[in-house]
This record gives sequence, structure tokens and C-alpha cells, in this order.
Amino acid sequence: MTVIDILKDLIAFPSVVGTPNGAIVDGIRGILEGAGVRVRVLPGPEGDRYNLFATIGPAMVPGYVLSGHMDVVPATEPEWTSDPFRMRADGDRLFGRGTSDMKGFIAAALAALPALTAAPLARPIHLAFTYDEEAGCQGAPHLLPHLPDLCAPPLGVIVGEPSGLRAVRAHKGKAAARLTVRGRSGHSSRPDQGLNAIHAMADALTAAVAQADRLTQGPLDSVFEPPYSSLQVGTIQGGLAVNIIPDACTAEFEARAIAGIDPVTLLEPVREAAERLEERGFAVDWTQTGAYPALFLAARSPLARLLEELTGQEPLAAVSYGTEAGLYQTAGIDAIICGPGDIARAHRPNEHILVEELNACQSMIEALGQRCRL
Repeated sequence: MTVIDILKDLIAFPSVVGTPNGAIVDGIRGILEGAGVRVRVLPGPEGDRYNLFATIGPAMVPGYVLSGHMDVVPATEPEWTSDPFRMRADGDRLFGRGTSDMKGFIAAALAALPALTAAPLARPIHLAFTYDEEAGCQGAPHLLPHLPDLCAPPLGVIVGEPSGLRAVRAHKGKAAARLTVRGRSGHSSRPDQGLNAIHAMADALTAAVAQADRLTQGPLDSVFEPPYSSLQVGTIQGGLAVNIIPDACTAEFEARAIAGIDPVTLLEPVREAAERLEERGFAVDWTQTGAYPALFLAARSPLARLLEELTGQEPLAAVSYGTEAGLYQTAGIDAIICGPGDIARAHRPNEHILVEELNACQSMIEALGQRCRL
């Protein structure tokens, strides 16, 4: 099968984040086992979602991991001009949800199987495909503890997020949390008899805005845009009608941290403000909904030099979006970003990838395979 054929099949699996993914896992496993590759399917605690790990070559020799996520964001935008889960070709452009982010990379890795399996590898190439990355990297933490049983400590991980096939050495970390404040309902004419949850939420919102302002002052790292950590309120819901005291209000907060800072700590002033509401009779529910660490790989690390040789381009210092690469680095494994497509096309209607981008990625993976025969 060609890389285009494989991508077409992958796009047809509507593997939306937060939903069961057994169908796409079975589809990928079938391709791998058909090529004689050893596959392990690892269930997550949800019971209906799975990570997949496969090895080409000697598992207990240090090698390289090609990492990608199988889930995609929803495709409910009305601007789609075709079915987002049926790949459509228009000249050199291939349209469909996940073409760039990031089933294109998975398709290129699977298309490279004949070249990778044509002769024995001295160093292995592993494929690590995860679930629910789009929900804050929920699947990868359930894969990483299994690595010591699956393979020797890897020399490096290539995370195939869309980067224009130019390697990237760093990205910010992220933490997200949901806060629900519960008060007491009543008629708006008697505010003395109720507890207004939206008014109470204002304390947490004020703390978030103040923290966001403080973060602009530093610490600073010029490789990032912007060069400081950030915090924002992303959503807020509450109330039923203007003449009813709202008894519940929910808001979601997100922090992004430059390398060296734990993004979870950036949310602490908001959480502390929320907890103080309990002293006024409100019930508070603070739930961390996702977190992953920043990535920072040294410019002259062996993995960065390898990707520069494989791509013919010097790696970029940093990007603004996040990936699973920081999780691998935190686990003690060097990681770098390098994949086909453009992040600007991701999470948008009419997402697409170019045929030449897929072919170039497949060639890069095949070149890595040649290195692993030396």
C-alpha cells in the first residue's frame, strides 16, 4: 500500500479524542502484523482506549522511537467542504481530519515498513502510537511505564507532530483545570437568601488575570513566542435566567510554561482563591484536566544532530504548541519534534497535507532505517 492509500484508510476511522479507538488500533495492528512486525496493544484505564507499541529489529538493543497519536479533534465546523472522515484529493492536497495532525506521520511510518523490514536492523525502530493526546496527553502516561518491558532504553524519540519536516527542540508545557463553584439558588429579588456562584467565581477570575499579568514580567526565555509563561480563562458557564440567582458556575483555566517551570504550579493562585470560597459557604470542585511538561533538547545533542542530517535543515529552537515529547524527556529519553504537514492547518476546517510532504516524511523514516543498519 502507498502512503496515500494508508492515509485514506486512517482518515476513515473517526478516532475523535475522548471516544473508543479500538477500530483504528485494529487497523494499524493489521498492517503491522501483515508486515511481520511484533505488536503490543496496551489498554488504558478507560477500558475502551488503547496505546499501541511495535518493534522492528532487536527490541533489547537501544534504538529509536517514532511517536504519534491516533486521536483527532472533532470536525464539527460548518466550513468543511467535504466529509472530514473521507479523504479527498485536490491536486497535491489531501483533505481530511487528521491529515496533518497527525495521521500523516503515522501513514508515512507504516508506508516505510517494506523498506524497514527488507533487511535486519542492528538497532531497532519502535512505533509508539497513543490515544487522547488532544485532551492533554492522556494516553502516553499509560504507555511510558511499560517501556522497560518493551524495549531497551531508547536513544531518542521522534514525535511526528506537523513541523514542516523541520526538527524542533523545545516547546512549552501545559496544565489545564476545571473549577466548579456551587452556591444556592433563589429569586433575584432576594439576593440575601441565595449564594450567587457567578459572583463568587469572580474571585477566581480576578486571581487568574492577576497571575497572567505577573507572568509577563518573567522569567523569560527568548526562544519562545511569547517569551514568558501564560495563563488564561478559556471557558465559563453559569446561570439559567437573569432573574434567578445562579447556583453553579464552571470555568476552565489553562497555563503554558516555558522550559524549567512546572505548568501546574502556575495555576496555584487560582486554586487558592477558589478554596477560600468555601469559607463563604460555597462548594468548590477543582479538577486538573490535563498536564504535560515542556520540552528542551540541547542544540548539539546527538538526537538533534541526527535529525539535522536526516532532514538537511538545522532544527528550530522552539514552537508554541505542545506535544508528548516533554513526557518522554521527563522519563529520561531524549525527544525531538519532526513531522510532515503544517500546524497552521491543524484543528481547522479543510485540514490538509501535501503529497510531497508525506513522501518526504516516508523518505526520512527510511533513511533512519538505513542508519540503523550500520
